Amino acid sequence: MKINKLLTLLFFLSCSLIMANNEAGGLDSTVIRKGISLKEAYKDKFLIGTTLNAWQIRGRQPEELKVATENFNSIVAENIMKSARIQPNEGEFNFELADEFVKIGEENNMHIHGHTLIWHSQAPDWFFKGEDGNTVSKEVLTQRMKDHIHTVVGRYKGRIHSWDVVNEAIEDDGSYRKSKFFEILGEDFIKLAFEFAHEADPDAELYYNDYSMAIPGKRAGVVRMVKKLQSEGVTVHGIGMQGHIGLNNPDIREFEKSIEDYGKLGKVMITELDLSVLPSPWGDAGAEISDSYEYEDEMNPFPDGLPGNVEQQFVNRYVEFFKLFLKHEDKITRVALWGVNDGNSWKNNWPVRGRTDYPLLFDRENNPKPVVNALVKLASTK
Repeated sequence: MKINKLLTLLFFLSCSLIMANNEAGGLDSTVIRKGISLKEAYKDKFLIGTTLNAWQIRGRQPEELKVATENFNSIVAENIMKSARIQPNEGEFNFELADEFVKIGEENNMHIHGHTLIWHSQAPDWFFKGEDGNTVSKEVLTQRMKDHIHTVVGRYKGRIHSWDVVNEAIEDDGSYRKSKFFEILGEDFIKLAFEFAHEADPDAELYYNDYSMAIPGKRAGVVRMVKKLQSEGVTVHGIGMQGHIGLNNPDIREFEKSIEDYGKLGKVMITELDLSVLPSPWGDAGAEISDSYEYEDEMNPFPDGLPGNVEQQFVNRYVEFFKLFLKHEDKITRVALWGVNDGNSWKNNWPVRGRTDYPLLFDRENNPKPVVNALVKLASTK
């Protein structure tokens, strides 16, 4: 009799704890039992994507690939389709990994996004130099861009559904980045890139992609640029807003203003989404990969795991942004995480190498973090 009373008491205590945890925004055991994935929860809202790296594509991390295919319905290649990787020398294309990447997407009935055709940061040096070592003419660079885009986009015509045609061409103040593309061709390099991509695959969706897209000056510059292109008859289907965010930046109200303004120009994709919990050396949400800083212990405060209060801040911040995405689901076609799990996130090494960050939805052992259930629950209430 005493044992039965004790068991009954323990049962009610456990129920109370579960209810309290749920009310506090914690794990929902019902969602866990049902096994509702992110892609299932958001299937009527927008695509949920992730990036794949070379090891995953080669099959060296099958457990990570399993997480990707079970939880996401869209993929993008992290590095292997950037121009320096796919055409390291003029006329010498290496499609081995890109072909495998596309095959993975097709075999799993996933939306496939191409990244990226024209980007100053990982363009091969030969793009801009002649045999004499001098800077090439406008005509030469134009032809090289055309050959590259036609070859890459043409190879995957009808198979890759959307492309980041031009990446990070606008500075935070709204001016054009003074890249080698701009130095040789001026702002016309952007127009040419979109024209070549549309010629190569008229049915693919074409996007401009950039970071810090909630900064008012940058927003104005991007809107100005895309409006001009569209007024000239250039096909630009939408804007990719990189989501490299922190616990305190960017201002979500400015992020919403950008979704609204970009949505007037076409479709919006939330790209490269990750949420860093670590301090930033400069205090904003930029993503200029050439920036780097020396390691200091104070910049790596959580080497052994997140404290409970920080974990809750992390969950709350992701939920805050996904509430915004759901509010504007009529404009947003895709929300894509920049990585499968915390262990393979670039944020562990940028802008300070050797740190331990926790920016994604799955932990280093490929387990869903509490935020996953929070996001699944959120979708069911909207």
